Amino acid sequence: MENLLLPENGSLKRSAVLLFGKNPERFYINAFVKVGKFDLSDNDLKYQEIVEGNAYQLADRILEVLDRKFFISPISYEGLQRIEGWEYPYEAIRETIINSIVHRDYMGAPVQISVYDDKLIVWNEGHLPDDMTFEDLKKKHSSRPHNPILASAFFKGGLIEAWGRGTLKIVDECKKAGLPEPDIEKNSGGISVTIYKKKKGENHPEHLDLNDRQIIAVEYLKLHGRITNKEYQKINNISRETATIDLRRLVKLGILKSSGTKGAGAFYELS
Repeated sequence: MENLLLPENGSLKRSAVLLFGKNPERFYINAFVKVGKFDLSDNDLKYQEIVEGNAYQLADRILEVLDRKFFISPISYEGLQRIEGWEYPYEAIRETIINSIVHRDYMGAPVQISVYDDKLIVWNEGHLPDDMTFEDLKKKHSSRPHNPILASAFFKGGLIEAWGRGTLKIVDECKKAGLPEPDIEKNSGGISVTIYKKKKGENHPEHLDLNDRQIIAVEYLKLHGRITNKEYQKINNISRETATIDLRRLVKLGILKSSGTKGAGAFYELS
């Protein structure tokens, strides 16, 4: 505790509660993190999760919740070995989450993570120093944490560096993965980081949450130009109901467009 500068006049500082407390919400009511899965609209919340714990626990638990419940892991194989990856660059997500924990204003609203089909937004209440701009975060800059004791503890624990490179790492990891540069901006009284899963304006299947049946159908359309519900059922060996659900989602994502007719003459084409 002494090494982390947490005792003062025989008592522990409030930072000790945030770092190691069993129930930080007793002292900071909004010390938790909200994670929500949204459809195409912000008004359409599909499901959500509340993640609780001290600062160290939150960093691990958020990543575990995202991986288990909110992300669809792309699967590849090396020989016979099955490998499950991440939808987004892991290091970029990890760095964004740790930054939100270390730099947030704990007297304000909880950290909020919004997951969409094509992007992820991490928002935390806080602000930049008056003489620093958001463009400064995308180039070499000094480390000036909002909560220096939390930042020092995370640095000594090997979770972050003390050189102001966190935002640079987020940007670099996205670029290495072939993704657009993330947006870092002021939003609703706080700071938000938006990481995109695909290039803006692209609707390629490999960048979207498509199941194997839908990917097969897209490849079929590239060869044949159109597909009917019956043909979708046949190539995937599924029921009409499942085919209808899959096709409607492809239309909603903007990958397919419907002929607009009903009955036996109805078909779908690539948008």
